[in-house]
Amino acid sequence: MIQTSITETADTITATLAGRLDTLAAPDVKAQLEPLLNATGKQVVVNCRNLSYISSSGLRIFLTLSKACRRFRIDDASPEVYSVLETTGFTKIMTVNKALRQLSVAGLEVIGAGGVGMVYRIDEDTIIKVFREGTSLDDVQHEIAMAKVTFVLGMPTPISFDIVQVDNCYGLVYELLRARTLSDCIKAEPERMDEFARMYADLFRQVHAIHVPPGGNVPSALDHERKAVASLSRFFSPESVDVLMRIIDHIPQSNRLLHCDLQTKNAMMQDGELMLIDMGEVGYGHPIIDLAHSYSSMKLLVGSYDKIIGMPEHMAHQMWNRMIRYYFDGQPDDLIAHRIEQIDVVACVRNFSWLALSDSFPEDVIRQCQQIFHTRVEARKEHIFNVCQTLSDWTLD
Repeated sequence: MIQTSITETADTITATLAGRLDTLAAPDVKAQLEPLLNATGKQVVVNCRNLSYISSSGLRIFLTLSKACRRFRIDDASPEVYSVLETTGFTKIMTVNKALRQLSVAGLEVIGAGGVGMVYRIDEDTIIKVFREGTSLDDVQHEIAMAKVTFVLGMPTPISFDIVQVDNCYGLVYELLRARTLSDCIKAEPERMDEFARMYADLFRQVHAIHVPPGGNVPSALDHERKAVASLSRFFSPESVDVLMRIIDHIPQSNRLLHCDLQTKNAMMQDGELMLIDMGEVGYGHPIIDLAHSYSSMKLLVGSYDKIIGMPEHMAHQMWNRMIRYYFDGQPDDLIAHRIEQIDVVACVRNFSWLALSDSFPEDVIRQCQQIFHTRVEARKEHIFNVCQTLSDWTLD
């Protein structure tokens, strides 16, 4: 006996199988999966978490799908099914993901929250980032891939990850020995804020000193910004989207490595040094993008500072103000003020583009962003476009 269900989104068709895919069941399953053969351009996924057995007839169905569908994979293969797929060599000719181990976060300490999920402390050695429901396995695997690539390039980040299942969500386990978020360090020892701000600035400078070679796996941050802003047409008028696009069009090109969410909750203090987590938005481009994203989180946040950044609003403001001074250490005050004005304008993009990170933000959050857009952008358009004309003067060594 086998049960088959098919669900479809704009980009993916998923067939979920439960039971035994034996010789008797194969013809019926083949007929039900026939529409997947015509899924031109879409990701085709067969979920096998509840599939307990597969025969040679079932394997031929998978083989037919893999040949017909350019983007095909098998997800959540149960131990029994994965063993068969591995023994027959299927794991070498198609993408097969094992069923993930289940993990509960009930009772765990929340150490941060953001646009794509929550971060919990598991124990002294490990933390887990739980993605919002609806985040795809591809997105989670992309974060792992970016962590490995950027580690090789020189970004200080751990690369020991484990993907787990947390109810209906995916989670990433980071293995960090006795690490605390920079936000926790600041709250625990506010008298050391100046020292922490210097370390925070040095972390930015360390990352931005890395040149990303052409043709690599690190994506363009500017392309990511454009794609995110284009998706805001769900929430904003074409005129509003165009304003944000015009800001992006004025950002200078560059090949510097960017974290793109480098706020203090994503910097972990380990043995007196800072390491970065949350690598899902890593890209290359001009450092102003990274600094504007940080400014948006630390100075212009929509939401609770304590919950999302991990410390009170006034401390987040102080920390960013001190950090940016150290980042531009040795530069004249008037130039630093000019750079902050430029960062403030580019931050208008991130102030709203983060809505593209998920399809499950509450309606009241979306309405709040729409209201803020008027005062933050519409009322300042002339100023914003004047500052955009100056962005080309931000040259890099």
